[in-house]
Amino acid sequence: MVAKNSKIIFHKAYGFHTYDSLQAVSLTDIYDLASVTKIMGPLPALMKLHDEGKLDLDAPFSTLWPKWKNRKDKKELTIREVFAHQAGLVPYIIFLQEVMKKNGSVKNRFVRHEPSRRFSTKAYDNMYIKDRFKNKIYRKINRSKVSDIKKYKYSGLTFLLYPEIISRLTGTDYETYVTQNFYAPIGATTMGFNPKTKNYQNKIVPTEIDTLFRHELTKDWVHDENAALMGGVSGNAGLFASATDLAKMMQMYMNYGSYGGKRYLSEATVKEFTKVQYPENENRRGLVFDKPDLNNHELTLADSYPAPSASPDSFGHSGFTGTFVWADPQTQLVYIFLSNRYTPAGSMPIFINLIFAPRCSRCFTTL
Repeated sequence: MVAKNSKIIFHKAYGFHTYDSLQAVSLTDIYDLASVTKIMGPLPALMKLHDEGKLDLDAPFSTLWPKWKNRKDKKELTIREVFAHQAGLVPYIIFLQEVMKKNGSVKNRFVRHEPSRRFSTKAYDNMYIKDRFKNKIYRKINRSKVSDIKKYKYSGLTFLLYPEIISRLTGTDYETYVTQNFYAPIGATTMGFNPKTKNYQNKIVPTEIDTLFRHELTKDWVHDENAALMGGVSGNAGLFASATDLAKMMQMYMNYGSYGGKRYLSEATVKEFTKVQYPENENRRGLVFDKPDLNNHELTLADSYPAPSASPDSFGHSGFTGTFVWADPQTQLVYIFLSNRYTPAGSMPIFINLIFAPRCSRCFTTL
């Protein structure tokens, strides 16, 4: 989908849900957004908290997550450094290893096939995670190493913490908060977590034939295992949406906080979050938002990110499952690309895209 000057000028769907070619893709289909969740889930809530004076970008991150006050290597890290991937945090921890035995079966003390009082966190059909497993995730993040070298190093760890942080600061459940304050009023009716439980009329595009954990084609539930172990509601992944609803949120950002005559975020906050924070360290990132390469306009189409014509004011994010969103205030262009590029089993087909060539930090160099 492409929108120009607040109007959709291109919206097409190609291919099928799976390689058996039985279900053609539709313009209204819902996709697993993977890391695009980061700017559609926790980010608007964090920006609103900044607007309300509850989040000081230059304060220690430990003001949001008190456990870090006792960690020598983390207590001085600022919120700005963490948001800009400038803090030296570990990129990723595979928590699935904690619930799997060496023979490939799940550990009964963490995973059950029937819900109970202590196992009410649903990760998949007939798969329930021990409710206190979140605490294990938090402990491992708290104990993770921090690099002494402060340079751009993408990390998704703190995004597993943001739902809890947002709930604490707002007094409202994270999913409820973002739905009531953003998705519902903006009209993003397909945007949400755990779509299997929402009874959407839209078709949901599957991701991977999971031979390790779920042992079938993952559909209607989040592909990312860490988000699944959080019950499908996380800040790193877990959000699902259609292209139209993603465009609404990106248009709101591109309008610097307003959409449909309503202001959701202050202009100053959106401009600060979409601004490159540490160019002197060769870090192109904004605050959570991804940005073009610093010398982007000097590069060829093959070497640039996302494209030489993308202005320095533009911003967006990519996702592991084959998702990419971008907005450019200078040209008033919103671009949405959704695919299930990980179907059927970890394959990575090459997509030729003459507008953008997005790169995902976790998975592949060029989409």
